[in-house]
Amino acid sequence: MTQTMPAPAAPEAGTSTASTAGTTPDLPALPVHLAAPATQAAIRIQDRILDAARQELRAQGFVELLPPMIGPVTDPGGRGSKQVDIDFYGHRYKLMTSAILYKQAAVTAFDKIFCVAPNVRLEPLETRFTGRHLAEFHQLDIEIANATREDAMEVLQSIVKAATQRVLADLPDDLATLQRDPAAFGALLDGPFDRMSHAEAVERLAVAGHTQSPDAEIDWEAEKVLSKATERPFFVTDYPKGSRGFYDRESRSTPGTLRNFDLLAPDGYGELASGSEREHEYRRIVARIRETGENPAKYEWYLQMAKDGIPPSAGFGLGLQRLTRYIAGLETAWQASAFPKLPGVVSA
Repeated sequence: MTQTMPAPAAPEAGTSTASTAGTTPDLPALPVHLAAPATQAAIRIQDRILDAARQELRAQGFVELLPPMIGPVTDPGGRGSKQVDIDFYGHRYKLMTSAILYKQAAVTAFDKIFCVAPNVRLEPLETRFTGRHLAEFHQLDIEIANATREDAMEVLQSIVKAATQRVLADLPDDLATLQRDPAAFGALLDGPFDRMSHAEAVERLAVAGHTQSPDAEIDWEAEKVLSKATERPFFVTDYPKGSRGFYDRESRSTPGTLRNFDLLAPDGYGELASGSEREHEYRRIVARIRETGENPAKYEWYLQMAKDGIPPSAGFGLGLQRLTRYIAGLETAWQASAFPKLPGVVSA
């Protein structure tokens, strides 16, 4: 069950960071947010999550890289989010929306890499109310050379379990501050995460009375419906082609289906991570970019690398604020950020 974070003290008159009074969901002034015991408990939980993830990944042979924040091109994104342009000595560069292109570059040199990557996405204004979206957030990004989707899912499951176990062992007082019942994680720790295909998810939603297109991303409300029906995180696999980025590998045996996955948390928390096997052949990448309506020429450095040879790989991005929100039992993802940036809200 979702636990509501104890409400921080109301900001003094004139100190609100909201750009549109009355439309921002309880985002306090920054000093008030940082001073709140609930914020401090959430950040300590996030610290333990990161420490546990790093320890788990290094034990499995991963190397941590520092990802770039700017580049001539970035992940084209989806679901209506926009990119941020900057002037880089007279050239138009992008703030990173994800590290995906650089992760594929990294596996030309390292077999297993991870990074804690900052991302900026100008999400649609309505997403400020989902409880899951931030305009600036961090992902724990993983990429594995010569790996399958199933290999990446095993690594993701191991990270979530290790992080949860560490928080339960080290921070019972902080969980108590946030009124998060440790018993909520019994099913998570008791067995492997369940799996269902996108087609199976659509069928379950129809039974639940929610209409979901079989050709599109599972919408946010549908994620919540599926999530509320489970007790442990679960994978949704095999999204339809066209619903995701050009880098998600299309199945060779089932054309039109992608070799990808999402990980959803239970109890209504929804998506935590997305991943896939990657397209790595130059000809197929160019075709996929064109299918999305984009000009391949803008991806010049990436396509040259693909022409020279990228190894097959699989990986994922795990939303750090979203995982913290779930483990801490927070109502919204911004409560898991020391310096939150909500879509459309001008703040410190």
